[in-house]
Amino acid sequence: MGFLGYNKWVWGYSMGVLGMQRAFVLHMASSCPLLANGSLGGYEFTVAFNKNPLLCYDPDVQRFIACDWGLLHEFAIFLAATINDYTTLVQRAEARRQACTELATQFWTHTALRKTPPQVRIVPVPISNNPDTIQLICHVWGFYPPSVTIQWLHNGLVVASGDTKLLPSGDWTYRTQMSLRASTAAGSTYTCSVWHPSLEQPMQEDWSPNLSLRTMAMVAVAAMALTLGLVVLSAGVFSFCQRPRAQGVPPHSSSSSPT
Repeated sequence: MGFLGYNKWVWGYSMGVLGMQRAFVLHMASSCPLLANGSLGGYEFTVAFNKNPLLCYDPDVQRFIACDWGLLHEFAIFLAATINDYTTLVQRAEARRQACTELATQFWTHTALRKTPPQVRIVPVPISNNPDTIQLICHVWGFYPPSVTIQWLHNGLVVASGDTKLLPSGDWTYRTQMSLRASTAAGSTYTCSVWHPSLEQPMQEDWSPNLSLRTMAMVAVAAMALTLGLVVLSAGVFSFCQRPRAQGVPPHSSSSSPT
């Protein structure tokens, strides 16, 4: 069940016994409970005194009625009659009821009926004293509605599936994770497959004990940089060796001068 609501607080002081000041709070609140199918479940407008309901609005007769049956009951009856004669507050309550009716569908569409696709990432965690095995954790987050199905595949074959614990993220989305112990032997590909109502087909993330695409790209860039550096160095050495000799320096002669 959802709620659309409005609150207004009024603080004040009253004189009590022996002239001592006592604080009080006058609270006006309106709410629109929404049923599980998104339809409007009613309308509530309440005037409370120190958190105790004093007046309640009846939308069928469009009047405020006393809803305090304690010490303030007589005062609540008097206050209801006074407010009902003051049509401004009644009109305000009706305007909010109409706003609830008009906004309920939009609110439900943008909250409960929305579909936000998940994000997926595989995080490998080494296992101490066991270099041939690794723990793969498939993190799935940022999705709504909360229904989600996760499967682990090894070279295309399902090796693990099941229910996972869903955790709210605090922003109307959810997160979960599923772990798998995998072999570090070369030639294996592990896939985390995620199905969600927001997706037309499962979202898949692969992991392999071989070099990842990012690592391979980094190695390729480093190799290209090294090759380019060697080419520049070779060109520099060749240019230095081909420089002309300085002027005024006689060439060396191998013959001896006459005596």
